[in-house]
This record gives sequence, structure tokens and C-alpha cells, in this order.
Amino acid sequence: MVRMSVPNAVCCLGCVLGMGVFLGIVPLETCDRSVPDDITIRIPGTIVPMKLVRCPSGELKTDSGETVSIDSLLVLTTEITWDLYDIYVFELDEPDGSSQADAVTRPSKPYIPPDRGFGHDGYPAIGMTRQAAEGFCAWLSLKTGLSVRLPTANEWTFLAVGDTQAPYCCGIGPEDLGEAAWYSKNGEHTTHPVAQKMPNQFGLFDIHGNAAEWVMSETRKPIAMGGSYRDDAQACTAISSQTQARSWNVSDPQIPKSSWWLADCSWVGFRFVISTESIDLSILEELSDE
Repeated sequence: MVRMSVPNAVCCLGCVLGMGVFLGIVPLETCDRSVPDDITIRIPGTIVPMKLVRCPSGELKTDSGETVSIDSLLVLTTEITWDLYDIYVFELDEPDGSSQADAVTRPSKPYIPPDRGFGHDGYPAIGMTRQAAEGFCAWLSLKTGLSVRLPTANEWTFLAVGDTQAPYCCGIGPEDLGEAAWYSKNGEHTTHPVAQKMPNQFGLFDIHGNAAEWVMSETRKPIAMGGSYRDDAQACTAISSQTQARSWNVSDPQIPKSSWWLADCSWVGFRFVISTESIDLSILEELSDE
């Protein structure tokens, strides 16, 4: 039996649906060609580009044996970098406080270098709480007019490996994970600039390793997926998760402890998604950098 990759299968399905539309068999609205396959956008008044790719809908079989439907999503190709997160933290978008986004609660200024000396420009932003990641998504939603959010755990797993149920993307195994990830074997105890390794089948970089990524969870407990530069291959799979522990913020001297920064966590970041069904195409075109 020939196995077909998700992108090829999607392309073939698109051809079939396209012929169906031509023959009048498939309703035109079934073929969602409105949202582009990839697009680069910018926040108004800023210069930092955000490349997004459209990931197809599909089904995911969970560990419990349940099959869940995953909607099509527009996804940031990389983890959020400091270049982008700094705009949010330091209000670089609102020097005069003149827009609606100025009313969004923003993180307190960090009292230690937030990048831990790993690197800043082009490096994944790390050490923020999930509340801060959600705050960023709320701010970006107001700035762009798009419904930006964190992915759910099931969405994140699907974005990592599609419906293959494989532990890693691209058909790789633990022995060659270094082709797609910075992890304990090659990470050298630090994060690395994003998009330096092989992307997965959807065009997403650093799904495994580099920085673990915050997701939404049904229990509301802060959970990060995918492992990081400090984790071994077995902890960097498509279903690998870690729950925030007290030790991640034990040295924070503030009382109460910060709800924005994790003083002892240098390995967690995030990326955002947008449901394609929620997108106003006119807004997307206005934000386009192309």
C-alpha cells in the first residue's frame, strides 16, 4: 500500500474537488480556496513580518482512541520571536497610546534579561506564563482584527504530524531528530534562532524542540507541548507535554509572584493559530506584506 503525505493528499483532494466543481457535482462552497495557502502579514505601524501557512482540516486519533475533528487553521510558521514579543511587552506599537490595543493589559517589565543571554533577534521568546501568551493573542487580535489564539493540545498534535499518528514529523525517528529539532543532543543548553531546521509537512518550523509551546487545555492547567532544547528525543514527540510546576517560578522575589514571567523557566514559548472560518479576507489583504 502506497502511503501518501498529507500535503500531496490535500493537493490530490483539491484536484478531485476542483473537477467536481467543474462538473457541477461538488458545491463551490465546499472548496475553500479563499484563504491563501501562505501569507506574510505585518501589524500596522510595525516592521516585523509574520509568515502564516494554512493547514488543512483533518481527523486526529487520540491516545484514548477517540477520533476528533481538526478545523483548518492559519498558523504562524515559527515560534513567536523576541522581535515580535518585544512590541507587545514594551508597547512599541503605541508610542502615544492612541488605539484600542492600548487598553490591553500588558506584562510587567522583566526584572532579569528575559532571553537569559541565549540570544534575542530571531530567537524564540521564552519564559512567559501561559496567561502572558494568551494576553499577547488578545493584543494581536485587537491590532489586526483577526481572531488570534493558542492552539488546543489536539490541534497542536495535528499541526505537528497530521493524521499519521507518528511521534515525529517528516517520517524521521529519534535517531535523526536533529534534522528537524534542537534538543538535548544538539541544543548545547540554549535556544537557537527559529527556522534553522527542516520544516514539517505543513511548513512549520521547530515543532519539536527549541522552545516547548503553550497550548490551551480542557483543565485550564498550563501545558506546553513538543519538548525543548533541554529535552531528550522521547520528550520531544508530537504528544509530549509538560505541566507548569512550582519550580518554574520559585526564585521570583515578588509577592505575589509574577503572573507574566517565569523566573526559572527558560524553555517555554508559543505560536498562534487563527481559525480560517473566522477570517475576514479584506482584513487579511490589508495586513498582507505582499
